[in-house]
Amino acid sequence: MTDLFQDKHVVVLGLARSGLAVAKLLIEQGAKVTVNDARERIDCANEADPLEQMGISVICGGHPDDLIDQQIDLVVKNPGIPYHIKPIQQALKLEIPVVTEVEIASQFSKAPIIGITGSNGKTTTTTLVGKMLQNSGVSATVAGNIGQALSEVTPQLSKNDWLVAELSSFQLKGTVTFRPKIAALLNVTPAHMDYHQTMEDYVVSKWNLFQNQTPDDVAILNADSAICRDLAGSGNLKSRVIWFSKDETTSQGVYIKDGWITSSLDGNEIAILPVEEVALPGLFNLENVLAATAISIMAGADIERIAETIRTFCGVEHRLEYVEMIEGVRYYNDSKATNVQAALTALTSFEEPIVWIAGGLDRGVDFQELTPVLSEHVQAVIAYGESAPILALRAKEAGIESIIQVDDVEEAVYSAHEISRFGDVVVLSPACASWDLYNSFEQRGSIFKQAVHRLV
Repeated sequence: MTDLFQDKHVVVLGLARSGLAVAKLLIEQGAKVTVNDARERIDCANEADPLEQMGISVICGGHPDDLIDQQIDLVVKNPGIPYHIKPIQQALKLEIPVVTEVEIASQFSKAPIIGITGSNGKTTTTTLVGKMLQNSGVSATVAGNIGQALSEVTPQLSKNDWLVAELSSFQLKGTVTFRPKIAALLNVTPAHMDYHQTMEDYVVSKWNLFQNQTPDDVAILNADSAICRDLAGSGNLKSRVIWFSKDETTSQGVYIKDGWITSSLDGNEIAILPVEEVALPGLFNLENVLAATAISIMAGADIERIAETIRTFCGVEHRLEYVEMIEGVRYYNDSKATNVQAALTALTSFEEPIVWIAGGLDRGVDFQELTPVLSEHVQAVIAYGESAPILALRAKEAGIESIIQVDDVEEAVYSAHEISRFGDVVVLSPACASWDLYNSFEQRGSIFKQAVHRLV
């Protein structure tokens, strides 16, 4: 494996965390690496300077016409970079492989990999699996689309460790040989259509998670998802299937029975924990708990430690994260809700009246499916950013009388404080990407929390 990339000419597109990590990994393996970023040099000097000191060529300020030629053996792209940009199209025309960092990192992983994907719930489920395994005394490292890039951790892991990886459709679309020992698909709803263009491409990208699995591997699937059931019945799945479901029992999987989270594997049914003891709020989080339980059992976690983790795990930052109670009003940060389905999930998680803060990048989404949920669950809408006008229109169609448009999240928090009443919940669940105003959903969520704390 050590000479796999020896003297290979590799172009890494993007100086984000995964690009930095894979460039360092490749140069250590003897590759000749060029990193290219569209940002000006002054904006990426902190990343570029250390790479050049390692002998990596760094080109900033755009994509030169001669960046890709027949001398290039491989292109590794930042997952978020679209395929229509010139250097990727040039590579594909020359039949040069274009992959993501996940593909490269997995080739150097001695540790078996747990791959977790889905339109929603990935981060919570991945984090929960990591904690269930660690609490059971099982060595597990969490990485991928959360925290560290895979290339940062794979060189340090052994065959006795588990690598628990959150994986996006962007990452999986660029995989060829990637093979997780345990692969989990949580759900599939329309998302990132500006990137994938079609639902078919989005689903196929998710399904890449399973493409190289064998009968020795495990697929964890959502029995309540029609797409998961269809994919499992397609005849293309070679791995052993374990189901999770909140709606029905199964002979092989984890489900709810008589108010208990229950597992049934190989004829051995075990009641694990009463549903009422689950610390995470909402039905969607119950699905995440079921999925994490199934994954962790298959990875060797202890049932009692799984139950203990479920009782105590209260969530992940920016994922329906409780922030503060002020004058009888609870504030929740769900900044990770970057699509309509994620926002719908958040809005249906509360019985209390909701003051909903939403908005962000306008991707041409019409938000019409939100209308009935707004009518039933939301008493006020505070919209900001590029999508504010269309969100305000949908709120009006839902019969909501209190509709406010503001410039940013900070102003939205102050408006929410003014109009909310004792017993309400204020929820930042944007239904949009952050990039019109903020660098990331994390930055957006942090600004929300800071503004809430200033109210105190």
